[in-house]
Amino acid sequence: MLEERIQSGFWSVGSLLPSEASLCKSYKASRHTLRHALQTLEVAGLILRRQGAPAQVISRQKPRKFTQSFNSPADILRYPRDTYRTNLIEEYVELNDSTSKLVGAPVASSWYHIGGVRKQEVSQQIIAWTDIYILPQFAQLSREPDHSQLMVFEQIEKKFGTKIDRAEVDVYASKAMPIIAKHLKIKLGDPCLVIIRRYYDSRDQLFEITVTHHPEDRYTYSMEFKGASTN
Repeated sequence: MLEERIQSGFWSVGSLLPSEASLCKSYKASRHTLRHALQTLEVAGLILRRQGAPAQVISRQKPRKFTQSFNSPADILRYPRDTYRTNLIEEYVELNDSTSKLVGAPVASSWYHIGGVRKQEVSQQIIAWTDIYILPQFAQLSREPDHSQLMVFEQIEKKFGTKIDRAEVDVYASKAMPIIAKHLKIKLGDPCLVIIRRYYDSRDQLFEITVTHHPEDRYTYSMEFKGASTN
């Protein structure tokens, strides 16, 4: 009944519902029943409840739910097929405080660090700078003939059989710091799209982290969503 009144516009968006005591009296319902009904409306996205205040109507219609699915880990971050990566840095490192926070791995943990630019084959335009951190036992991958074309996690799976069980992705905007600006051939402080990916195996062990900086207007991160089934 409350939902019908909201959808009909009896209570407009932005308005406050009557107090719980008033609603209980109007509908001859117990406080327990009323609170359950309000909770249902809140989960449906129709009202907003705050402690000590009447519920507020925030929508007349239930928001449409969407689902996102990936056919493969490569869908998390796609690159055109006509691009390749050139490694400019290859080194064994132990993470310090700053890199530990950035990549999400423990301080002093050992990694093999690959730093490189990704370019378009025809135009040779730089579209990204990527710092890749992989476990030291995977370091030999950088010498594989197809290293510059394949995503590193694909090489790890192909050569070592380590598969991605789950992945975390962080996306945010940032200003280009000196070293990033130099590699991307942009001005210091120019805007960049930063994408951090963390890959975990079936034992929930972190085995690869990539930190990628994209200059403004040189990369688009696209996703497709489909309406979730209501059945």
